[in-house]
Amino acid sequence: MPNSESNIKINRIIKNIEKVMIGKREVVELSIVALLAQGHVLLEDVPGVGKTMMVRSLAKSIGASFRRIQFTPDLLPSDVTGVSIYNQKEMEFQFVPGPILGNIILADEINRTSPKTQSALLEAMEESSITIDGITHSLNKPFFVMATQNPIEYEGTYPLPEAQLDRFLLKMNMGYPTMEEEMELLTRVQMQAPIENLHSVVSIEDLVLLQNEVKQVYIDDIIKRYIVELSMGTRSHHHVYLGASPRGSIALMRAAQSYAFIKGRDYVIPDDIQYLIKAVVAHRIIVKSEAKFEGVSAEDIIDDVVSQIAVPVQRLVSK
Repeated sequence: MPNSESNIKINRIIKNIEKVMIGKREVVELSIVALLAQGHVLLEDVPGVGKTMMVRSLAKSIGASFRRIQFTPDLLPSDVTGVSIYNQKEMEFQFVPGPILGNIILADEINRTSPKTQSALLEAMEESSITIDGITHSLNKPFFVMATQNPIEYEGTYPLPEAQLDRFLLKMNMGYPTMEEEMELLTRVQMQAPIENLHSVVSIEDLVLLQNEVKQVYIDDIIKRYIVELSMGTRSHHHVYLGASPRGSIALMRAAQSYAFIKGRDYVIPDDIQYLIKAVVAHRIIVKSEAKFEGVSAEDIIDDVVSQIAVPVQRLVSK
């Protein structure tokens, strides 16, 4: 099992974020799953439900540098990555880094900017580096992007293409709080915003060690086979135009390792796969137009695929 010190650090992060995020335990856990798996998150929801606060509290909890990029229709790729400016005194070009060169990046309302600017961010996410004027600049470690977008039915948005959605390890929604949770929120912010008093509970070095530990979580071949069978099931489903890619299978495996780790296990079980599959795979599926007209969603398809594929029953033990 993950050592007790690792579990203590993870619980510290969760409890610290929950000082700000009320009733969002699942969102908090899944965000940490993505962070430990070295993936990125896409949050889709209406304005005002706490998407920005979630990212800020996560950054503060791990003592990481936080950068916010407010995506607007006139934002340029260089506004994200940085630009080389000629220094007349030194008689040479000097690189002025953009906000992408931070640890925790909030890409706010990513679907409100042009596809060209979206690509600048998403390529950096994929390559973990940026190239300006032929010079490659490595991104910081850890590097974690949490992008937010308003629902695509809002006017003035540029929906992310499927190939770019595939770059996100997880996609999830915040959802509205219950009445009790919203009343508690009002009480907490009445005098001062809780995030103003939030401090780091682990260091960046601690987080990098945790990310390395996650990679050691054992995943049996029968679980790997289960993941591949589920992915292949989405590809052959009669309502699907394009199913989960091999990148989706890899993402599901890494997310499962991370989720098992934060639950105190050093091995993955089928329940981990079933719990995570919608958050990891649904945004990677393209549903046929006729199925959409019938009200069929990617989540419905995943439910159907999961119900048809036998769950591994062989007893799993840690390696």
